[in-house]
Amino acid sequence: MTGGEEVRLSRARRARAAAVVLVTVTLVLVGAFFRLQVLGGGTYELQSRNNRLRPIPIPAARGAIYDRNDELLAESIPGYSLSLLPAPPDSAHATLQRLAPYLRMDSSSIEAILERRARNPQLPVLVRDDLTFEQVAAVEERRPEFRLVVIGTHPRRRYPAGSVAAHVIGYVGEISEQELDSDEFVEYEAGRVVGKQGIERTYESLLAGSAGTRYVEVNARGSIVREFPSDLARSAEPGTDLKLTLDLELQQFADSIFPEGDVGGAVALDPRNGEVLLLYSHPTFDPNLFVGGISTEDWEAIRDDPGQPILNRATAALYPPGSTWKLVLAALAMRSGAAGIETYMPTSCRGALQYGRRPFRCWRPEGHGPLTMSGAIMESCNVYFYQLGLRIGLDPLLAGVDGLGFNSVTGLDIPGEVSSRFPPSRDWYDRRFGRRGWTESVILNLSIGQGETEQTLIRMAQFYSALATGQSPVVPHLLQSELLERVREGWSLDLPEARRLELIEGLKRVVNEPGGTAYWHRPQEWTLAGKTGTSQNPHGEPHSWFVGFAPADDPRIVIAAIVENGHPDNQTSRAVPFASQVVSRYLRNAGVPPDNPLEDAGGPVSATLTGGGP
Repeated sequence: MTGGEEVRLSRARRARAAAVVLVTVTLVLVGAFFRLQVLGGGTYELQSRNNRLRPIPIPAARGAIYDRNDELLAESIPGYSLSLLPAPPDSAHATLQRLAPYLRMDSSSIEAILERRARNPQLPVLVRDDLTFEQVAAVEERRPEFRLVVIGTHPRRRYPAGSVAAHVIGYVGEISEQELDSDEFVEYEAGRVVGKQGIERTYESLLAGSAGTRYVEVNARGSIVREFPSDLARSAEPGTDLKLTLDLELQQFADSIFPEGDVGGAVALDPRNGEVLLLYSHPTFDPNLFVGGISTEDWEAIRDDPGQPILNRATAALYPPGSTWKLVLAALAMRSGAAGIETYMPTSCRGALQYGRRPFRCWRPEGHGPLTMSGAIMESCNVYFYQLGLRIGLDPLLAGVDGLGFNSVTGLDIPGEVSSRFPPSRDWYDRRFGRRGWTESVILNLSIGQGETEQTLIRMAQFYSALATGQSPVVPHLLQSELLERVREGWSLDLPEARRLELIEGLKRVVNEPGGTAYWHRPQEWTLAGKTGTSQNPHGEPHSWFVGFAPADDPRIVIAAIVENGHPDNQTSRAVPFASQVVSRYLRNAGVPPDNPLEDAGGPVSATLTGGGP
C-alpha cells in the first residue's frame, strides 16, 4: 500500500469517527431537548409559573354577634390591609423603612414584621390591617417606591357596644407563635386574625370562616405586574353569625347605674334554662382598641390601671361569699335533718358566741336574741349559723359543700372562668396547716362564708338557681342553643319541696319585711327573694354582696352582684340597690306581670340613706 493510500484510509477513519461523535452528540442533544421540552415541559412550565405568580390570602369576614334581641355586638366592616411580597431580607427591610413614616411604625414594629416574615419567607406577610384611606392614598401615590407592597380590602372587626360587653365578647388579634404550634390552629397561617378572649375565642371555629386566595403576576424584580386569573384561586367564605342570650340593654343599664368609682360586677341568669342575661364587670375596657394591634400607650394604660379592667369579676375573681353562704348551710342542715325552718339554737344571740377561749362575733353588737332559722336568715344572724355549722359537723359540711360543685367551674362558655374553692376534706387542712396547726373552730367561720372559702359570682348565681327551681341547675351559657339548654349539672339540693319553699320564704323576708337586711331596697312591683352579704376584706372595707331571684314564686331572673369595699361601717350596702334596680329593669322590659305592687307610702328608700345589714 502506497503512502497516498494510507493517508486516504487514515482520513476516512477519522471522518467516520467524527461522524459517529457528531451523531452521538446530536442524539444526546435531541434526547435532552426531548426530555426537557416534551417529558418535563409541564414541570418546568409550572416552575416558571410559580416564579412569576404570588398567592395573596383573602381574609374571611368573621361572623357577626347579636344579643338576644338582635342588637349588634360585633361585626366585620371593610378595611384596608397592606402586605409585603416575598423578597430578599434587605429589600424587605428597606421597603418597611420607607413605609414607616406613612404607617406610623417604629423600629420594634418593623423588627416584629421581619421576624414573622422569616418564619414563612415564601409567603406574603401582613404589615397592617387597619389602614386609613389617607394612608392608602399616600402609599399609592408613591407606588414606584413600594413595588413589593400589596394593598387590599380586609375585613376589620368593630364592637358597636364598646366597653359595655367587652368581657363577654372579648376581642381579636393576630395569631401568636404559640397558637400556631397548637392543634387547634393547625390549618392557620401566620398573620391570621383570631379570637383572643370571650365569645370570639370560644367560638372561633364558627366565627372565623375560611380564607380565600388570589394570585398576582410579578416580574423578575418582584414587582406586581397584574392580577392573574388562576384556577387555583378561591373566594373567602364568611363566618357564621351567632346569637347570644345576653341582654344588651340590661348590660347598658347595669353600666349606667353601677356605683361611680367602685369596682365589682354582676351576673344574671334565667334559672329555667341557664341563659346568661347579664355578665358585667367594672371597670371595663374598649375591645376596639385591640383591633389591628393595640398601641403601646393604650396597653400600658390598661395594664397599669389599679382597677384591673381586663379582669372579668363575674367569672375570674374569687371572693369570700359572706352571708350569702348561709343559704348553703341552711339547705345542708335541712337535708341532713340537723335543723328545720322553725328550729331555735340553744344559745340566743347576744352579739357573740364563745367557742373555746375565743368569742365569735355577730355583726350586730347588741345581738338578735332568740331566732328561728327563718328569722336568722332574715336578720342574717351570725351566732345562729355558728351553732348550725356545729350541729352539721365539720366532715358532713365539707362533703356536702363539695357535692354541690363549690370546688369547680360552672362550665360557662367563655374562657377564663376560675374554680371556686372550699376545703374538700380534713386532709386539705392537714396539708396546709399541719395536723396540729388547726382546730375544729374552722367550722364557725366557714358557716358564715368566711375563712377558707372563695367563690365566684357565677357559681353563687348557679346555686341560687337550683334553690329557685328545685332542680339540677342548667350549665350557664351565652350562646343561644337548645342543646346547651339541656346540659345540667350532676348535683341538686336534694331537698323536699316543702323544705325548699320554706327557705324561699326566709329569703322573701330578707327583702320584704321590716328588719330584713335588704328591706329598704326592695323592688316596687315584684317580690324579690334574696340574701345580702358582707365579706371581710383584709385590704380595706368589707365587700358588699347580694344574691337573689324574682319573682320569688316563679323566678325569671337570678342575680349575683358584688361591690368591692362596698359596705363601709354605718353605710348602706351598695350591691343591694344596684341588684334590685337591675332585676326590676329586666322584669319590666320582659313584660313579666307585677306580683306584689307596693303602696306609695311603703316604697323603697333612697339608696343614699344608711341602714341595711350584712
